[in-house]
Amino acid sequence: MRHDESGSDRRAFLKTSAAAATMLAARPLWSAAGSDTIRIGLIGCGGRGQGAVMNAIAAADGVVVTALGDVLSERVRSAQEQLQEAGDRFQVKAEHCFSGFDAYEKVIATDCNMVILATPPHFRPMHLEAAIRGGKHVFMEKPVAVDAPGVRTVIASGELAAKNGLGIVTGTQRRHQKSYVETIARLHDGAIGEIVAGEVAWNQGSLWMNPRKPEWSDMEWQLRNWLYFTWLSGDHIVEQHVHNLDVMNWVMRGHPQKARGSGGRQVRTDSAYGHIFDHFNIAYEFDGGARWFSSCRQIDGCSNWVGEHAIGAKGSANPHGSIGGPAAWNFSGEERDPYEQEHVDLIASIRAGKPLNEARQIAESTLTAIMGRMAAYSGQEVTWQQAMDSKETWAPAQYTFGDLAVAPVPMPGKTKLT
Repeated sequence: MRHDESGSDRRAFLKTSAAAATMLAARPLWSAAGSDTIRIGLIGCGGRGQGAVMNAIAAADGVVVTALGDVLSERVRSAQEQLQEAGDRFQVKAEHCFSGFDAYEKVIATDCNMVILATPPHFRPMHLEAAIRGGKHVFMEKPVAVDAPGVRTVIASGELAAKNGLGIVTGTQRRHQKSYVETIARLHDGAIGEIVAGEVAWNQGSLWMNPRKPEWSDMEWQLRNWLYFTWLSGDHIVEQHVHNLDVMNWVMRGHPQKARGSGGRQVRTDSAYGHIFDHFNIAYEFDGGARWFSSCRQIDGCSNWVGEHAIGAKGSANPHGSIGGPAAWNFSGEERDPYEQEHVDLIASIRAGKPLNEARQIAESTLTAIMGRMAAYSGQEVTWQQAMDSKETWAPAQYTFGDLAVAPVPMPGKTKLT
């Protein structure tokens, strides 16, 4: 499955998508002011997509959902049923419900003026590009890509969004959480001096898995278990641990320059769990020599910790709300549910005519995670430039419900960097 970007079917698919996006781009860009209605088109109707819609509705008045799209038709039907609880905020007509691999294009072609992208991460670069070219504001979940070509697409879409006055906010809710915002502002003001080291982790037990049914093709089985396939999720260091790596980059005001590490598939070895690893341990090195240590694990029965810790020349800090040392401090204020706050901030920025644009920061945090995965899969040191320039993609050659081989489990020392 892993190959370069030369697949003819993939090129044809992207060419068709780009053509549709170009036609959409001819539409006048939408702008909001005051109490103008935010009309949401949801692309990706699973649990997170439905949750994001409800978060957006709770965030502000004048927000309605008007279109639904997903590869799987049953997910669209589920969203129709579940989102009825939104009452008169749910204004989706039957003709604005779409399924199939082109459902995103059909949602974007409706009169929605904001889209929520909550499909598996693989699809987000192409969906973001189409949405921005279609003149839509965007909320998209993290991570925003699974490989470097996708990261580069997201950066380019972010630049186009800035040019066209469109907003992009991503599901890195810590960036909108008051305790994190206030703590990291103090760190940037020197509360613990020069930051020389740190640790980030997302160590937890196992997650859901849908046992394969005989009637499912390879493609459908993988889509229904997208967590376990690198082409769809990026592996859990990218899909989940990106939250903590994003905090690391935020604290350091930039991205690391090198990554070294290890990982493997020690416990979750059954083929039902695809081919991803169940643990990673990565050392990241920044300009100036600061080193941060990253770990993520999805194994039952282990000691778990999810969080971040920064070490400075004059103290240490938990970016979630506490600082130790001469400038000791603890956050004591109130804060809104960060899953709502990120939508509050996006909608307010759109209505103020100053839309937020988080594309580059989340693209760089996503690439930070990809760089760590590359180091663990290969057993080699990986530089930022190597990761950014990589042409490796885990995408399938075509998007159809049919056969789709599972790539071999990566083997450090044998799996090559490309």
